[in-house]
Amino acid sequence: MQAPLSEARPEHFLLSVADGIATITLNRPDRKNPLTFDSYAELRDTFRALRYDDAVTAVVLTGAGGNFSSGGDVFEIIEPLTTMSVPELHAFTTMTGDLVKEMRACPQPIVAAVEGICAGAGAIMAMASDIRIAGEGAKVAFLFNRVGLAGCDMGACAMLPRIIGQGRASDLLYTGRFMGAEEGERWGFFNRVTGAGAALEAAQETAAAITRGPTYANGITKRMLQMEWAMGVDAAIDAEAIAQALCMKTADFRRAFEAFAAKSQPVFEGN
Repeated sequence: MQAPLSEARPEHFLLSVADGIATITLNRPDRKNPLTFDSYAELRDTFRALRYDDAVTAVVLTGAGGNFSSGGDVFEIIEPLTTMSVPELHAFTTMTGDLVKEMRACPQPIVAAVEGICAGAGAIMAMASDIRIAGEGAKVAFLFNRVGLAGCDMGACAMLPRIIGQGRASDLLYTGRFMGAEEGERWGFFNRVTGAGAALEAAQETAAAITRGPTYANGITKRMLQMEWAMGVDAAIDAEAIAQALCMKTADFRRAFEAFAAKSQPVFEGN
């Protein structure tokens, strides 16, 4: 049996679990929280472990020291990549893509609290989250073409247009420019913008609200949001009919009805 996430002691970021919320903090503030080969792998494994941890019902993803993440570390990732063979490079890009897959596959909604710089792989992790809250002054860049690479990194060409639209995604992916918090909110990348330094508190409040909801049903919602990208409308409606029928057999559905009948607020228990 896998140990609960609350017992994990990651080496490459901070992790805390309280009241059903796991908070993952990228923690290299002196360099704006860049990622390394090891931190990519450990993040991937942590999000994979969330599939099996019923005690965690929501995730907050943030960065220490006033920045979210500057992306892949120039000297610990980018420089070594220039000397690798194609099989080695493919193993690396597969691993980074697997991080996004695990973020999308874990049933817990992920709320990103974005302050300061959010670039490269950091922008991808924010993109792969379910909800994004920015502090005023936050800046996001998908800057892959600025290091000589294509914008099709870690699912960006599939996911970003679905969030902000094809033309806007093209703008960011072809230019690698920074998008400010207010522009990001206007374009639909950020759900909302708070005062500078207040994004984490807002993300924690959002995660707490999610945690008070019906956990199993929220997990179904996340799964269907992911699955229905590849479905036609008729197939999606049929799939939702099955998913909703399953939710109607949960005790939380009965609790909601009984609370409504008693004119009280339901207390969901996740089953």
